[in-house]
Amino acid sequence: MSKRDYYEVLGVDKTAAERDIKKAYKRLAMKYHPDRNQGDKGMEEKFKEIQEAYEILTDAQKRAAYDQYGHAGVDPNRGGGGRGQGADFGDIFGDVFGDIFGGGRGGQRSRARQGSDLRYNLELSLEEAVRGKNVEIRVPTLVECETCDGSGAKKGSSPVTCNTCHGQGQVQMRQGFFAVQQTCPTCSGKGKIVKDPCGSCRGHGRVEKTKTLSVKVPAGVDTGDRIRLSGEGEAGEMGAPAGDLYVQVHVREHKIFTREGNNLYCEVPLSFTRAALGGEIEVPTLEGKVKLKVTPETQTGKMFRLREKGVKSVRSGSIGDLICKVVIETPVNLSARQKELLEELEESMGKGKDVAKNRPKESGFFDGVKKFFDDLTN
Repeated sequence: MSKRDYYEVLGVDKTAAERDIKKAYKRLAMKYHPDRNQGDKGMEEKFKEIQEAYEILTDAQKRAAYDQYGHAGVDPNRGGGGRGQGADFGDIFGDVFGDIFGGGRGGQRSRARQGSDLRYNLELSLEEAVRGKNVEIRVPTLVECETCDGSGAKKGSSPVTCNTCHGQGQVQMRQGFFAVQQTCPTCSGKGKIVKDPCGSCRGHGRVEKTKTLSVKVPAGVDTGDRIRLSGEGEAGEMGAPAGDLYVQVHVREHKIFTREGNNLYCEVPLSFTRAALGGEIEVPTLEGKVKLKVTPETQTGKMFRLREKGVKSVRSGSIGDLICKVVIETPVNLSARQKELLEELEESMGKGKDVAKNRPKESGFFDGVKKFFDDLTN
């Protein structure tokens, strides 16, 4: 009986990508597999046909031969052919789910794992964060053993291939008609076993060590920023690449300034006479004191902006502003004479219309209160 076209069997076009062929195969294999259709010879034959088509179309050389010569190009009796039709359901998962479980039919891969990334918390003052600095840090980590060059084996020997997984680092476990790949329990996924371990690292290939590193903190960093030091994390297993070190920045609270983005904020206490009359006061910046002109009749809470007295952005290079919030300070510990003067000032402002003229907020508030109670009684 002549064989059906392999593309027709899987229900895909001749231009289908390998991922589309795998998706089609997975769908059909789950439906027609003998384990799900026990005793049904028709389903068994259908499954064999599907698997044969899949074996050919996912092999680049065999697919090219099939596209050019048809079934004759892949006939095993003519020197071609696939792996045969006796594979079990475990092969399905090895092929279709190879990317998920790390298997696949592409031969052995190195099972040595890259070293873990590390994190170091670096605390800085606001001044250090704004200006940048070089700091030295000490980081406990795992480094490659110098005695065995990271192999874990005694000098003059080398690791051997694991007999359980044959170097794959994984083994298959059957669960019903599913076959799931798991990390090899003998070699812990490495694919190799150290029979004669190194005396310095006891076969681990890595030893504990505290490294001293110099970190260049760029100007303008802020809490939450990370500085990546490539290759300064833990050493990898059996010569695999090291991980990275991430320096996590935390900026301590400042006694005067708070930071939001590239702007700095501070509260400036102001006497009520200076607020009323206006004039110049000195305010702090990170570079020193500067003069700030206060306009007459300034109210508490008013913001004064000093351009480019903030923080230079670590990313764009733009400079933020310093924003000073005025807080009117009520005088305390008054002498008898000072109290007299304040009483005279209060009397000089008078009542009625004069109050509205000199203290419009106070007048407006009490007018609103009076109206509120009048409305309640009417």
